[in-house]
Amino acid sequence: MADLVNLTINGRAIQAPAGTLVIDAAKKAGIEIPAFCYYEGYSLQAACRMCLVEVEKMPKLQAACTLPVGEGMVVRTESAPVVKTRKSMLEFLLANHPLDCPVCDKGGECELQDMSFRYGVGESRFTEMKHHVDEKQWSPVVFYDGPRCILCYRCVRVCNEGMGVGALGIINRGEQSLITPNAEDHLDCDECGMCIDICPVGALTSGTYRYRTRPWEMKHVGSICAFCSDGCKTTLGVRGHEIIRGNNRDRSGINGEFLCMKGRYAFDFIEHPARLTSPLMKVNGKFEEVSWSKALEAAAKKFAEVKSRGGKFGIAGSTKTTNEENFYLQKFAREGLGTNNIDHHRSGDVVALVDALDGRADALAAMADVYTMTASLVIGSDLAQEHPLIAFQLRANNRHHHGNTYAVTKGPVREDKYAAASVRCEEGKELEAVEGLREQLSKEKELLVVFGDAIKGEAVGKLVAFGDSLGIPVKYICLVDYSNSRGAMDMGLLPDLGPGYVPVDNPGMTLPEMMAARDLDVLWVVGANPLARHELGSSGAFVVAQEMFLTETAKRADIVLPASAAYEKSGTVTNVTGECQKLHAAGRTMGTKPDLEILGLIAKGMGLNLGIWSSSNVFEEIRKSVRGYNIPLPIIATGQAAQTNPLSGRVRVTPRPDLIQSAGNTLFTSGSLGRYSKKLTSVLEHPGQLYRP
Repeated sequence: MADLVNLTINGRAIQAPAGTLVIDAAKKAGIEIPAFCYYEGYSLQAACRMCLVEVEKMPKLQAACTLPVGEGMVVRTESAPVVKTRKSMLEFLLANHPLDCPVCDKGGECELQDMSFRYGVGESRFTEMKHHVDEKQWSPVVFYDGPRCILCYRCVRVCNEGMGVGALGIINRGEQSLITPNAEDHLDCDECGMCIDICPVGALTSGTYRYRTRPWEMKHVGSICAFCSDGCKTTLGVRGHEIIRGNNRDRSGINGEFLCMKGRYAFDFIEHPARLTSPLMKVNGKFEEVSWSKALEAAAKKFAEVKSRGGKFGIAGSTKTTNEENFYLQKFAREGLGTNNIDHHRSGDVVALVDALDGRADALAAMADVYTMTASLVIGSDLAQEHPLIAFQLRANNRHHHGNTYAVTKGPVREDKYAAASVRCEEGKELEAVEGLREQLSKEKELLVVFGDAIKGEAVGKLVAFGDSLGIPVKYICLVDYSNSRGAMDMGLLPDLGPGYVPVDNPGMTLPEMMAARDLDVLWVVGANPLARHELGSSGAFVVAQEMFLTETAKRADIVLPASAAYEKSGTVTNVTGECQKLHAAGRTMGTKPDLEILGLIAKGMGLNLGIWSSSNVFEEIRKSVRGYNIPLPIIATGQAAQTNPLSGRVRVTPRPDLIQSAGNTLFTSGSLGRYSKKLTSVLEHPGQLYRP
């Protein structure tokens, strides 16, 4: 730990590590020093001068955002000269600022508004006409109002340093200065909206939120993003039952305030006009809307009939349904229907990693490790496109801790810009390329290994053996695609493994085998779309689909049951690093039901006793019976993430690398679900591509 420095701020004796900025030392002591341009974690700007403080024995006021603490330093943050200077700075900032507070989207959350109330003068001495430029739309989600801009440059820094994109810059000088896209009239970027959230005023506004409501008119519900597997928390602003916006400004999740475009804007899929709101049954080859009771009765009757005659079931689970729904589904299949024919689309070989680690609990990384570990090795993944939070954490690690990153990929990735070494290799040659980095990696203090579907089956064991041979602590992250891909495996949506990776007797058919089987009597699909990738071999199979939209699978179904979205139900999901987090219902779509309730009602219709189908009851059963999930309830109940640990020795199953295939989603695609977000499909960058310079 750095040596502690003794100083006094506003008469209070304070200790802070050497090198700490005065503004940070004051904040940790509960003393606020106002600032517009300063933002923790990014380069120093000293542009707004609002953080000026008085320091004894220094002839002029000093900027607290660039001044390190010094031994014996005496600082005053609210003296008469300081307050007078802040009043003057606000007068300058407001010289051209329009009086838009009644209509500005930032009203009620504006830092300039707050500082004007606190320090502002009652009238302005400027009589000149305000400088005005027209508002500009840079993309479907980002608008810029130049006169409101106070030139703090936060947006430029977060885009360049935080996101690694560099899509924004500054033109002109003096009061004519403007923030502008480097692509001139439009943004060419990740469309993440970080620039909007970090803006202290209403200069940058959101295409989904602008002019729609006020922050005090919404309730704010913390949930987990419904798309990729990184597990970002998104705080949804809800008015009535309508979701208006998403952000995480309170930094309450594992992602801090970071969100990609999906987490911040793509919630609009729940309001898509194609959303199913009534059960459908095929009558003479055409869908007809029916009541819930009729649809559920028909499904339960068919399941009971097929079970009684020993027919064959195939069950396809989802990577976007909750842990409770996945656990209940596999329980329904195994105990209620007597089959192990249950599987899902696998996008990463977590099973092989659990087997290779052989119970070493300290070898599975958490998301926080991506930010703190001294070295990271990325194998076969374009993280900026497929796992934006992991990519963001790696960039922050490099900026703040000078962590080394090594990239082994088949094409250019964003990590190349700061990597200690970047290696291009052909598919299937990744382990050979990694071996070429042995000398550099063995000199590191510790290593985080992040790998995608390029490493699977026996190759996972070889990778772990390579890590062991380095003689340093090594942790691993096996990348998977969707919000609960990891949870689907942990909960036992596998034909040969039950919950907690416990082998089952008489393994069932894999998903491709079910789809190809010509003697399948029932195909039950819960939140998945297997017909987008496979042909259905049994033309006479009775298909029941629980879905939000008429996907390829739902169109083939005999009964379609409209399901609630992740943002409309409660439960838990487990992210790519095994951290369990809680969903909270935000919006609501009339006519839909959560998948767990649908499962419970079908079980009831069949006369099965599988337990109460509330999420809290099922999760309690998970905590008691699933290896690694006996986690403290208060942690997830308060919106935090709890690390699970499914490792308990070898997993005695036959490797199936042929079943592992990532969908290769970009920032603007997400399987079947992504196509139903108008915001995702409206940006110029859609659909994007992997491994582009």
